[in-house]
Amino acid sequence: MKNRNHAFDLLCALCILRMICLHVLQMCGHAHDEWWKEVMAWTYFFMAFFFFKSGFFNKGNGGDTLSYCKEKARRLIIPYLASGLIGDAIYFAFLPPLMEKYHAPIEPLEWQMVWTRSSFFGNPPVWFLFSFFCAYVGIHLLEKVRHLHWVAVLFPLASYWLFRMDNPLWMGVENVFMGIYFFYLGKMWRRATVRLDRDTLLWTSVALTVAFAIVNLCLPGQYAMSSNSFTGNPWGAVAGTTLALCGLSGVLMGMQVPRIPALSFIGEHSMVYFIAHYPILYFVKFTHLCFGRSIYGRYEEAIVLIPTLLIVCTWLVPYVERTPWLSGRWPNPKKRLCTETLTDLTLKS
Repeated sequence: MKNRNHAFDLLCALCILRMICLHVLQMCGHAHDEWWKEVMAWTYFFMAFFFFKSGFFNKGNGGDTLSYCKEKARRLIIPYLASGLIGDAIYFAFLPPLMEKYHAPIEPLEWQMVWTRSSFFGNPPVWFLFSFFCAYVGIHLLEKVRHLHWVAVLFPLASYWLFRMDNPLWMGVENVFMGIYFFYLGKMWRRATVRLDRDTLLWTSVALTVAFAIVNLCLPGQYAMSSNSFTGNPWGAVAGTTLALCGLSGVLMGMQVPRIPALSFIGEHSMVYFIAHYPILYFVKFTHLCFGRSIYGRYEEAIVLIPTLLIVCTWLVPYVERTPWLSGRWPNPKKRLCTETLTDLTLKS
């Protein structure tokens, strides 16, 4: 924990908090309020941060392709399927009583969302895990050919072209191109930061953050990874995200922010908050509807729901992280073998 990068934990926590607030406000019908639209206009880049962070801390994507894909599938696809099916179980368990009470589905049963957006009815945000897996596979294949990874600088163009083509690919993998771009951005930023002293890093990052603010004011645009959609100026969105990710992470690293207990805890265990919050949100919404009360249009429900979700997810952290098929934290056989060998040597001595 001493050597952990608290700057990235803090940013990760802010990303999770923003995501939970967004989903609660969507459920409560306030996601289009002017004040929240303004928040979104200045935080639209947060989902890209997870790809950026992965690239920043990446130590290599080589080796045998089949073994690599199996390992990434264990860490991402199994939790994707497991958490998605848990969400489905909650969603469809409430469907019969709600159909009996209201004589119609509360939400349209759009089955195509499964193969067009890689989403589940009871846990839509898990599209991210599937796209993350596809991005890792793409990065692995790019690394097979020397210098081929530089083609990633053109991937925003590919993503925008697919957007203009109405995102024709199955499973919503159009966003993978942007994911790979942000991954390599994080990797390049890591190489830059190790060459800069603390003061230079801080002032360079401040300049990048100011540049982001200028771009966002002069060329306002947003990119939504979940739907691979651009609004406003697309090049402003790409440039703004690039500047914001490097600038904000560099400022926090330059400042050497300490561990902030509550926020850092969320950042350190972000996977649990990510996969667990939406099924809980659906459970609350459907429970209210079973008693004839909607949370839609009620600010007081949002004010109660946000801390409730954080508390419940925090309580779930140890249970989920001890469950590999949910957390993706599988035991490391090599580490276990080393531990057992060390124990045997200790006993013999």
